Parts: sequence; structure tokens; C-alpha cells
Amino acid sequence: MIYCVEDDNSIRELVIYTLNTMQLQALGFSDASSFFAQLNVNKPKLIILDVMLPDMDGFEILKKLKTNPKTRDIAVIMATAKDSEIEKIEALDNGADDYLTKPFSVMEMVARVKAVLRRCSTNKNPKLITCAGISIDDDKHTVSVDGDIINLTNKEYQLLFMLCSHVGRVYSRDTLIKSVWNDNIDSFSRSLDVHVRSLRTKLGPYENIIKTVRGIGYKVEL
Repeated sequence: MIYCVEDDNSIRELVIYTLNTMQLQALGFSDASSFFAQLNVNKPKLIILDVMLPDMDGFEILKKLKTNPKTRDIAVIMATAKDSEIEKIEALDNGADDYLTKPFSVMEMVARVKAVLRRCSTNKNPKLITCAGISIDDDKHTVSVDGDIINLTNKEYQLLFMLCSHVGRVYSRDTLIKSVWNDNIDSFSRSLDVHVRSLRTKLGPYENIIKTVRGIGYKVEL
């Protein structure tokens, strides 16, 4: 099941019609209240979420979904007329899986929906990873440093999990961006470096386990 939260009737109806035609069962909602009411009844696999809604900002809805253990695993594609890199990064940092900029073609929308669903279908088993004094509980989606849980953004968590899953392996910038940002930023963007700097700061005494490999990317080395 796919939910489309969009207050523009014509866009919402077109999205729902197209998805149903492609054998992707979908329901539409014009506001946050009706969406959350249905969410309590049935949890979808994916949500196409508009930003400008009458009763709640789409980014606020996204944060509610991704901070709730019961809904944080639902894939979300943000759909908005705003196309600045800052807003794209904000959406992705708060857990969005992809980003559609209006106006978008229905075929692009379907392609992105299918791509996100494919990624979500390859569910990884819950893991507990330990690197020095850092513990990553992927089942609970938490990170602790010397026993104290630290707050990471979704992208910081994904970066740390990826790097710590294969200690010593060097990840190129392109690989990290493709895996964590799903190609929504280019390899020349400084967003990756900004996130690594922030992550190092939050890791405190273990900040130096994330090594910069000049001209290539990053790795975790104990």
C-alpha cells in the first residue's frame, strides 16, 4: 500500500490513478489529520508526501514518522515545488528516501516509487555493531558512545553504520553519496564532508576512527 498526502486534488488524483494503473495499490489524503487517522488503521510501505499542507508542514510530518519506532521504517518520497539544495538535504537528513520536485512526470514518479520499494524490499537483518567504544544497534536504530546514547541525524547514522560495518574498507565519495543520499546530491557537494565533521564531533573521544583517505573518500580504522 502507498499513501499520497497532497492537498492539490488534481495532482493527488493523478498520482493515485497512475499508481493503481501500475498495479501499485494507493490511497490519497488531502491533509495530515486524515492521513494520521488512516495510519493508525493500516501502515503503508511508502508515502508520497507534499510539503505545503493546510494543517501541518510536510517536514513536520516526516519528523514525526521518523522519530516514531512504529513508523520510522516506512519509506517516504517528498514531493514539493521547492527545489533548493538546502531543502533537499533537510528532507533527506530527516529520513526521506527520495525527493520529487514539482512539476514531475508520472513516469518519473513511478520509476522513483519502484526504485525505493526495491531498496526497501531488501530488508537487512537487525545488527549490533561495536567499534571501539561505539555501539550501533540497528534494530533500535540507536548509537551509544561508552554506554551513553547520542543523537544523530538519519544521514549521520547511515554513514556511521556503513563505515563501521566494514572496518578498514575505504569507501569512495561516490559510493557513500549513492548509498546514503541515493544520488540526490552530486559528488562535488560538500554535504558529505559537513556530515562527516559533525559525526566526528558527536563521537567525542572516538572521532579519529573515521579516517579521510585523500582523493578517494573515508574509512573507519580502529
